[in-house]
Amino acid sequence: MTSVDNDNLPSKISRIGPVEFGGGGLSVIAGPCMAESLDICMGVASRVRDICSRLGLGYVFKASFDKANRSSGSGYRGPGIETGLAWLGQVKEQLGLPVLTDIHEPAEVPQVAAVADCLQIPAFLCRQTNLLIAAGQTGRPINIKKGQFMAPWDMGNAVEKVKAAGSQDVLLTERGTFFGYNSLINDMRSIPQMQEFAPVVFDATHSVQQPGGLGNASGGQRQYAPVLAWAAIAAGADALFIETHPDPDNALSDAACQIPLEEIEDVLKKASAVFAASRA
Repeated sequence: MTSVDNDNLPSKISRIGPVEFGGGGLSVIAGPCMAESLDICMGVASRVRDICSRLGLGYVFKASFDKANRSSGSGYRGPGIETGLAWLGQVKEQLGLPVLTDIHEPAEVPQVAAVADCLQIPAFLCRQTNLLIAAGQTGRPINIKKGQFMAPWDMGNAVEKVKAAGSQDVLLTERGTFFGYNSLINDMRSIPQMQEFAPVVFDATHSVQQPGGLGNASGGQRQYAPVLAWAAIAAGADALFIETHPDPDNALSDAACQIPLEEIEDVLKKASAVFAASRA
């Protein structure tokens, strides 16, 4: 491993619709962990859109139609691909926002790509070549989450797979590394290291997740998500990924990690201030 000089990195800019990543401004990918209902999707999207508009931040809405890696086989996985994509399509059409969602199998890719502006590769699947190639062949922007088991400098291989298949707008997302059982830790060096390959997004809420920590569900420490977000911005991250919900304690997935919707404006105001100060 060699050190990375952030000032001498080649210019790498990716776009999801009109939202730019790596071009000198701060962008946000945010929404509920799961697309629980159309009302929740629309409410969160409109609230965060208005906040980002006031703060001058680019905004992409995210929500998952299927949580395919639940701790327990009995855990609710979501509305499914048909309903979930219909809800995402309404967010996109009615609010004028680009939308992002996860894919898990190559067979899902064409249907998801017909609606979503960006396809997201979950962290546990970042080495799945067939999935990466299928995603890249759509030509859509692709967000690859770094596996909790991956070294940041090895993520260049995932980027190469997607770009070779046809997608040139690629993002990498840092979401923590395994540190003992049911715990994650963030190494902020991963941000400039992965910026050798693509713009880097920091996932503040999954970084405080405790996978399987409740036995039949994941735990988390949402109170620390904001400080990690601000630290990542200071370390050079190009964007933030945040899951937010109007009532996190009763959310149907990642209840312990999501930031209450009422707190998002303060989190993003401080993130914007840190971004400006760290790049002055």
